[in-house]
Amino acid sequence: MVEVKAITEDNFIDAFNLKLAPGQERFVSHPIRSLAQAYVYRNQCQPFGIYADGTMVGYVMVIYDYDVPEYDIWHMMIDASKQGSGYGSAAMDRVLDYIRTKPFGDSGRVAMTCNKENPNALRLYKNKGFTETGVEDEDEIELVLMIEE
Repeated sequence: MVEVKAITEDNFIDAFNLKLAPGQERFVSHPIRSLAQAYVYRNQCQPFGIYADGTMVGYVMVIYDYDVPEYDIWHMMIDASKQGSGYGSAAMDRVLDYIRTKPFGDSGRVAMTCNKENPNALRLYKNKGFTETGVEDEDEIELVLMIEE
């Protein structure tokens, strides 16, 4: 069973120990950088460890952009040794369940960016219903999903 648990003083070192697969550094930031951002945006975000059978296998952060307004999914990654097991798909379901509770604001818009050269991630996000908006920033494309309000 896959679940997401808030990053706390009890598990942040486990997040630091997650490893990206070779070459993935250009696709996603390591949780150490993301947790620094989570501190800066602490009033509008929640970092999560992705757990399978009680072990942290990945990381993701949800942030609320009050200016748009929308929920953004940042820095989702699965440890190199755990990729290909369906953890990313299951974790995305849990993240969307969390967003449906509207923890920071009432928007039903969920956005993320993905590197154009990351076909596995693009396929995952599109399978969850995200669609490309046409907005691009260098090598990143924006994807959006509208969830029930």
